[in-house]
Amino acid sequence: MKIYEIINEEDLLSVGVLLYYEKEHTFLIELSASLDEWTAPILFSRYVREGIYSIPRDISRLWVMARVVPSDRQNIDAILRNHKLGSYDEMKILEIAEGRCSQDSLAIRRLSELPDYVTERMKKNVVECFITEDEALLIFFADETIRKVKRSELSKFDSIEGMDAVLTNDSLYRSCKIGTGGYFVTFNDSIDLPATGLYATGEQIPLRRSDFVSFVKRNTLDTSESCSLLGCSRQNIAYMVKQNQLTPLREDVKGTLYSKGDVIKNTW
Repeated sequence: MKIYEIINEEDLLSVGVLLYYEKEHTFLIELSASLDEWTAPILFSRYVREGIYSIPRDISRLWVMARVVPSDRQNIDAILRNHKLGSYDEMKILEIAEGRCSQDSLAIRRLSELPDYVTERMKKNVVECFITEDEALLIFFADETIRKVKRSELSKFDSIEGMDAVLTNDSLYRSCKIGTGGYFVTFNDSIDLPATGLYATGEQIPLRRSDFVSFVKRNTLDTSESCSLLGCSRQNIAYMVKQNQLTPLREDVKGTLYSKGDVIKNTW
């Protein structure tokens, strides 16, 4: 992840932070809480008015793309050659221009670490998410909070395009996974529910993610361990499964098991 401070060069005030997740080519913007709807960049004024300072990925990308040469520009090949770029890369083009645009006085500069206010907000980002037996979302947040959100409760997000389909289409609903940086839960990688909204939705479960991890570590056995505990052969285990005396949690598992959320974050 690359981190850039967004600065208003007229008064040298920090507007916020641009996060760039290189593997997914995803942009996310965190605005400074000192902004109001009049001092925020016009693209973000509606969000600030509603108290939203973590900007959705599509709007963050829109801000970036408004500040770079479009890929379909007539002389784009000459521009790329001039800057020694082998292919179109909006982030490299943004860096070359230092994020400047003729429409405002904003610019970007590289940071080596996240500002404290961004780190604090990220404590409410999602680290795990899955669908329960009763079709609810069980969501684990970075601060160890766990919330169970009924499918019907997602109707509060009906202003998000595509949410009506999520509520009625089972296949789409079951495609849910953690979005980039844990900033959202996404369905079909196109319909995003913000982590901040989910944090205030549903029922809080009085457990921590570490409790679930501890349960998995201490209460799941592979076939070899089960044979050892029962003093029997693999054939005996297979017979017990066939007779419904044992219920496999997951079949055909090979090697070490990992948290899905931990695996997914390595794709960002």
